[in-house]
Amino acid sequence: MRLVVARCQVDYAGRLTAHLPMATRVLMIKADGSVLVHSDGGSYKPLNWMSPPCTLAEGTDADGTAEWVVTSTKTGDSLRILIEEVLSDSAHDLGIDPGLVKDGVEKHLQELLAEHPATLDEGLTLVRREFPTAIGPVDLMCRDSEGRSVAVEIKRRGEIDGVEQLTRYLELLNRDPLLAPVRGIFAAQAIKPQARVLATDRGIACAVVDYDALRGMDDVEARLF
Repeated sequence: MRLVVARCQVDYAGRLTAHLPMATRVLMIKADGSVLVHSDGGSYKPLNWMSPPCTLAEGTDADGTAEWVVTSTKTGDSLRILIEEVLSDSAHDLGIDPGLVKDGVEKHLQELLAEHPATLDEGLTLVRREFPTAIGPVDLMCRDSEGRSVAVEIKRRGEIDGVEQLTRYLELLNRDPLLAPVRGIFAAQAIKPQARVLATDRGIACAVVDYDALRGMDDVEARLF
């Protein structure tokens, strides 16, 4: 991973346009090729980014200012970064990441949904748990009643980062002609409104999971309401 702290201006052009005026920011270039632009706020979410597959070309513009041009090889969208001053530039080999260790509830949710995938969508059947991809395992790979591939991402709390994670999986899986087309289901005990809006916009179905019902502890017949 390469981390650059610099005064920079960022312009995104493609399906939409966005502009970040000159300011000090962190530029992150990951080993998978992704480029992210962060500020000293806004929590984990970058101000702008380019997901792989993409190319990074470093050069100068007509005025001699350092310029990075990041281009998506899939869509042609571009991220143009003009760098006025570099404050820090460092590279770090992070090695192979072991992946996220799920907490007990999330891991148990995955086990229960693997046993009962039809609770997410009628006719859904399990193909494999922890389906491997180049960027990490998909929680559940399933097939629907029509034999189409369905990737399921499971969270205890459904937030935007979970939708982003499933989006990356779907982009990669849909490049495999043996799997495509692959649709996604984002499953969680509770899904935040912003995450639901983003998922819907990207064609991802949302499923709210009743953990107690799956464990057989919630007796529906015994409910008053």
